[in-house]
Amino acid sequence: MTRLKLLLWIVAVSQLLLGALTLLAPGPFFAWMGLSVPPVDNQYMLGMLAARFLAYGLGMAALARAENPDPFWIRNMVLIQAIDFGAGLFYIATGVIGLEVAAFPMINAAIFGVLLWMWTPATDTSMRAQAA
Repeated sequence: MTRLKLLLWIVAVSQLLLGALTLLAPGPFFAWMGLSVPPVDNQYMLGMLAARFLAYGLGMAALARAENPDPFWIRNMVLIQAIDFGAGLFYIATGVIGLEVAAFPMINAAIFGVLLWMWTPATDTSMRAQAA
């Protein structure tokens, strides 16, 4: 197993775990993370967010199993990790949350994003254009 495929599995598991906890136990999960428990009516939106975590988790698992993982989808996860990191910075800077709440998710986002970026195989766009 290559280092990229191992990383894809780790990201897949993290997304699936986030999805399951957000879908099945949003209140306790938020409380455990040190966040305010969302009102019950907001949990509908959290269910929709959970669907995306779960779908990306399954997608990362599929990429990890693929002979040649599609760089577009890997870079898409890099974008997600960059936005996650930036959101953490914003909400810490504005005083909405403390560093103790955001540090672990932000460190994960930074590590996952940087490694996915560095380990994604280069694509030959001219060959893709010819194949299309």
